[in-house]
Amino acid sequence: MSRSAECNFAARLVARLGPRSELLDAQSGERFAAAELPAIITSFAASFTAAGLQRGDRVLIGCNLRPLSSLAYLGAMFGGLVAVPVNETALAGSGDALARKTRARALWTEQGTPADWAARCGLMQLEGRPEPGEPGAIPAASCGEDELAALMATSGSTGEPRLVQVSHGNLIANTEAIIRSQGLGGDERAMLILPVSYCFGASVLHTHLYQGGGVVFDRRFMFPDRVLQAVAQFECTTFAGVPTVYNVLLRRSSLLRTHLPRLKRFLQAGGGLAAERIDEMRAAFAGTDFYVMYGQTEATARISCLEPERWEQKRGSVGRPLDNLTVAIVDENGNALPTGQVGELLVKGPSICSGYLDDPDETQSTFQNGWLRTGDLARRDEEGFLWIEGRKKAFLKIRGTRVSVTEVEDRVTALPGVYECGACAVDHPESGEALVLFIVPDGGAKLAADELRRKLPAHWTLDSVRLVSELPKTSTGKIARSALSALGKELSCSKSMTE
Repeated sequence: MSRSAECNFAARLVARLGPRSELLDAQSGERFAAAELPAIITSFAASFTAAGLQRGDRVLIGCNLRPLSSLAYLGAMFGGLVAVPVNETALAGSGDALARKTRARALWTEQGTPADWAARCGLMQLEGRPEPGEPGAIPAASCGEDELAALMATSGSTGEPRLVQVSHGNLIANTEAIIRSQGLGGDERAMLILPVSYCFGASVLHTHLYQGGGVVFDRRFMFPDRVLQAVAQFECTTFAGVPTVYNVLLRRSSLLRTHLPRLKRFLQAGGGLAAERIDEMRAAFAGTDFYVMYGQTEATARISCLEPERWEQKRGSVGRPLDNLTVAIVDENGNALPTGQVGELLVKGPSICSGYLDDPDETQSTFQNGWLRTGDLARRDEEGFLWIEGRKKAFLKIRGTRVSVTEVEDRVTALPGVYECGACAVDHPESGEALVLFIVPDGGAKLAADELRRKLPAHWTLDSVRLVSELPKTSTGKIARSALSALGKELSCSKSMTE
């Protein structure tokens, strides 16, 4: 690789591919072996150039949990384009808006676009695998560290997603730090059930290929046992999931009866998983490391990681910052807070992105003097371990006292018979705001609302409790706060009408 391409993330990744660097589709059996990966990525870059795209042009990539779309994504960056990975299923509903917002010039999908919105937006429509080329047929684009590599949609559970401007330098720094934090070797193979359009999914793809390993794609998680069979069949060493994934595995799969001898690590991020569920996972797979992690798209992907061996001492922590990041806990005036006190978590380092696309107000309020204002409330202990206490905006006031929605959900989930809990606030004539709880029972547990009330703090005014089979979730597995809030208001209103 020439020095001019050293900061091109995809080019650096290609240069680090090893003999075990392969991409596999667990469902179809499609396999891209190590020897052909560089040529395919290069040929994608060449095909984009041949279509008339120039360095810096934005290209929408329809991602579908198959190997080819990930290769197109890497090929776009290799050629100096700005990749905009989008869930293929989301393209039909919001592709035209995203095309206008990103000012994209082209759309790539594996099998073409059935809708006519791409033509209306004037996009070049590219599809399928390009003609094979030779590695080095075209050189990697020369990219600076600060040059835009990708636009990644935030995965927050409230509001419209924003597009984060991720540079080549951001990707290199975060990928290398994640590899160090997880002790990834060159013989790794990850099971990927998370979309590459989601920064967690992308980070699994990045780290395992960058370290010379492989990735298995499986889009059948609605049948979790099939995914578990694929983990065993393809001898995966890494499995990554958000809290919903682990809840499903523990409740609706044969996970606890499945033998996974090659699995070295479980990765968990994308929100808080109840400590009781982590205990279950650790007890069932004593020889497999369970990594609790925390991150944000605005930090490329990962911010902190809890070493598995420290779980017992630091139960509930999201670990320490990655080794190239600095953090601060500050009060509402931006003043640093001492150890143990709760305040907003700020993060600084080479994986902090530059801001949001065409959103100067939010960029200015979120990215300040190199610091990312995460919007999360956290505390730090004397060893530097972090505990996330909730979102700044995820609070309600009951009789003048602030109560964290995260604290409510964690405490309710810890009660016997409760598997998962989602909480929201509704107006209350006496206390100002009150709680509505949506609870997923644990198996066949019988739960009574009055009994739950007695086990919660007396100052928590409880409006309603509803037992449900599922909580509303986003496409990345987080609780959909806006949907939950709407359900809470509807439940509270219907309750008032019948009283």
